Parts: sequence; C-alpha cells; structure tokens
Amino acid sequence: MMYHLLSFFVRILSYIPFSLLYILSDGLFYLIYFVIRYRRTIVCKNLKESFPEKSAQEIKMIEKNFYRFFADNILESCKMATVSPKEMGRRMNFVNMEDVNSILREGKSVSLYLGHYGNWEWVSSIPLHMADNVVGAQIYHKLRNGNMDKLILHNRERMGAVCVEMRKTARYINELVKSKKVSMTGYIADQSPRKKEAIHFLRFLNHNIPVLVGTEKITKHYGFDAWFVKVRRIKRGYYEAKFVRMHDNPQSLPDFELTSIYFDMLEQMIKENPELYLWTHNRFKYAKNIIE
Repeated sequence: MMYHLLSFFVRILSYIPFSLLYILSDGLFYLIYFVIRYRRTIVCKNLKESFPEKSAQEIKMIEKNFYRFFADNILESCKMATVSPKEMGRRMNFVNMEDVNSILREGKSVSLYLGHYGNWEWVSSIPLHMADNVVGAQIYHKLRNGNMDKLILHNRERMGAVCVEMRKTARYINELVKSKKVSMTGYIADQSPRKKEAIHFLRFLNHNIPVLVGTEKITKHYGFDAWFVKVRRIKRGYYEAKFVRMHDNPQSLPDFELTSIYFDMLEQMIKENPELYLWTHNRFKYAKNIIE
C-alpha cells in the first residue's frame, strides 16, 4: 500500500512541467535549508574540512548553492518516473559515447567510474545510447526502506539499465563473462566501505580516507576497459556527461593505482563546481585524519 502511495506521489510530481518544477524546487530549498535544516551540520563540517583554504563566506555560498541543487536533484529524479527517452536524450548529453561504443563492439566490456555528483540518476539513461546487444548495468546500495528502494529501482531501470545490488556484484559480473556477454557497468565508487573492510586509504578532498577497491579488482581481473564519467551541469535541467578513458591498459597498473586515478579525477571535477557533490553523505566518518 505504501509503495503505491509513494509511486503515485512521485508520478504526480513527474508530470509537472520543468518550468513549474523549478519554482517548486525554490520552495523546497527554503524548507530543507531554513526550516528542516537537513544535515546542515554534516554539510558544513565536510565543506570546511575539504576546503580549508576557503573563507567562511565562500563556504556558506557553496553550502547554499549545494542545497539549491539538492532540491533540484530531488525533483529532477522524480521526472525519471515518466520522462520520455527522447526528452531525456535532449536533457542528458553524452560526449565521447561513440568511443566507448567502438570498444564494446570489439567485444570488450567496460567499467564506468561515477561519483555522487550532478544528477547521477539521469546518467542511468546511458543504455539509450549504447551499442546493440550490450548489457547496461549499474551497481547500487540497497536502501533500508524497502518501498523507496523498489521505487528508485523502477525509475532507474526505465531506460534499459539493469540494477545489481552491491553484494551480488561479483557473481553477476562472473555470470556475464561466462555467458560471453559484453557489458558496460556503472559503479558509484565514492562510497565509504565498512570500517572492518577498509584495506586501502588514500587522499581525497583533504582527508585520508578508506576507499572501495572492488571496482578495480573486477576491472583488472576480467580485463575490462576503465572509463570515468565527468559530469557538467549546463543549466537547470540540462547536463553533459563526458566519457574519459582512465588508462590504456588498467591491467598493467600496480594495485590501487586505478582507484587513485579515479579519486584524483573525481576530486578535480568536484573542485570545479563543489555545489554539485553530495555533501550530505557522511563520507569522511572513517577518515584517519585531516591533511593540513
């Protein structure tokens, strides 16, 4: 019952024209930022520690701009429930897609490294532009709320992507390889591993953090190509996602080097427009220290 109510509410929001949606978003920003004050303590702490060179005024500006985008992102994600492939293709532009498709057509699978940056929900529309007979998958972390999890999965899979729960990743990829199926799999790899699973630390946004290395292990083990998705917000409701090859031969790299390349590229992207990163996430909870 609750799922159907949530689904109905999201569909109602999804039918609102974009011009009106952003008026609603302005009101949502005020509610989240000034009234509810959603995770403002965490956001402020993350920003101050990540950008020690910035003034208090600059940090406050990034914080407010982030919450404005956060409100936009929530409502833009709701549009996934009903938006047409044609409209999505007009608003989410993929650059260098043909370069990736040429690799896929050669029979080589691809690992896509992404971050919680820009509208990652809209990035799930990549299968609309992929070469024929290629499996488009995305790895996700299952939500505790079963109804929300079901709703988000439905929206993410509307454009042809297959959602794979994180704990089932290795089995799923292995089955694809055994079946000789070419795939392009997206990994939002900037999440924090559980404390007991932290085996490697590196520098990211002025912190020494534990990082997930599973994407690198899979990529190197199966000989996949590795690409980073660099997202840019052109204006409200319009994005560009550029595919950037991370290395010509990932298998030749020493352990953890591919992961290091990913976080360097992600950090550079975040610094260009820090308000587009998901600062409400307590990403640095297991950081060993702040690097001065």
